[in-house]
Amino acid sequence: MDEANIINAYNQGIEAVINLIKDMISENSKLREANQKLIEKIVELESRLNKNSSNSSKPPSADGFKKPVNSREKTGKPSGGQWGHEGSTLLKSGNPDEVIDMRVKVCDCGCCLEGVQGIERTRQVIELPEIKPKTTEYIVNEVTCPRCKKVHKTEFPKTVTQPVQYGERMCAFMSYVTDYQLIPLERATEMISDITGQKVSEGTLVNANERLYKNLEGVETTIKDQLKNAEVAHFDETGIRHEGKTKWLHSASTENLTHYAVHEKRGAKATKEIGILPDFKGTAVHDHWTPYYKYTECSHSECNSHHTRSLKGIYENYGHEWAENMRVLLVGIKKRVDELKCEGKTYMNGNEISEYENKFKSILVQGKEENLLKNPTSISEKTGRPKKSAALKLIERLEKYDIETLAFMYDFTIPFDNNLAERDIRMVKLRQKISGCFRGKEGAKLFCRVRSYISTCRKNGQGVMESLIKAVKGEPFIPQTC
Repeated sequence: MDEANIINAYNQGIEAVINLIKDMISENSKLREANQKLIEKIVELESRLNKNSSNSSKPPSADGFKKPVNSREKTGKPSGGQWGHEGSTLLKSGNPDEVIDMRVKVCDCGCCLEGVQGIERTRQVIELPEIKPKTTEYIVNEVTCPRCKKVHKTEFPKTVTQPVQYGERMCAFMSYVTDYQLIPLERATEMISDITGQKVSEGTLVNANERLYKNLEGVETTIKDQLKNAEVAHFDETGIRHEGKTKWLHSASTENLTHYAVHEKRGAKATKEIGILPDFKGTAVHDHWTPYYKYTECSHSECNSHHTRSLKGIYENYGHEWAENMRVLLVGIKKRVDELKCEGKTYMNGNEISEYENKFKSILVQGKEENLLKNPTSISEKTGRPKKSAALKLIERLEKYDIETLAFMYDFTIPFDNNLAERDIRMVKLRQKISGCFRGKEGAKLFCRVRSYISTCRKNGQGVMESLIKAVKGEPFIPQTC
């Protein structure tokens, strides 16, 4: 508004001046509104830029070359092995396979030194034997006794069904390198050839896994049945590429069991068809994927590692003090629970629980007040309703799911986080990074069953290679009822 327009309005009278001021107020209001939108956009873009694996759900691989910040608190202990812990080193064998005596038998003067006592020292070398295939030929025949004419006929062993085939250990080794070590098929054939001298095709590797898949049908059923009856089970899901599409890998696990399944859907339809959650009556630990809450026969517990990362992000990106207070409170409760467990306690005193609950609620009240000050209400252009800030969304979630958030405090058998499920699912994601997507129609399904078996065997202290050999034989390891 220039000076000429102001003078002109003054000369026209009071009504013109009032209209001019109204126009100025309206224009100023529009500018303030546009400015507020720009501020919100800047904050949003800055928060996106500042997100990393420590303050959001982004994976560590998205952090780039930034130096990671260690969120662990110092314990005061020196780095490396702690005093009194059982070390691990190469130990001499009391019964070596071969002994080479380097004794000098005859002196330079011609005297025989055999039987002469002296100072003896030993050193041992641990070496791999040369690995080469062993071929066993079975011969069956039919013989008639010349005296009584009785016919004697022999049969091939049940496991020997082809004119030439690979043995159980060889098939188990093929599955070991592809399903456990996650080596791509082409490289796996090269590795097997280099180690054993036996050339195998990629199709042979696939056939070995298909054989294993069939033999593990009963084991998968057993694992699912035991998961349904578990007191606490962890659930998670992640996207994978299969047949050129994004599908979902679902995991269900305990300290002793693991089950994987691939489905086209992520939500309730998938969990229903997989068939574990619908019959589960224990406590389901998960990452607040809301379709899980459809199942009301079980109780729920939320992953507080996700909460603490989100709270850290709210504090670092938006400057909300309540978020840092809540993060410190949750970590503090966890420490207290761990202390009580170390003391042999199985529950927390009721007064102490009430104190922590009151602190939890008061921080949420503080969060609402702080959100009003730092996030003025704005209207969404799409919905026409007030926008909710990231901070307010988190406050409302913690308020609505307070019992599920603090479940680890009420019941010491419930963990603080869902890290077990994340560890279990990480190896399948790693397989995709190494070998790419599952191209075959049954590839993902086959891998999930075999990998479920391998993970369950490891959790129960079973050697992977020996467990695979048993499975190829049709005698797989069956986990005991948990």
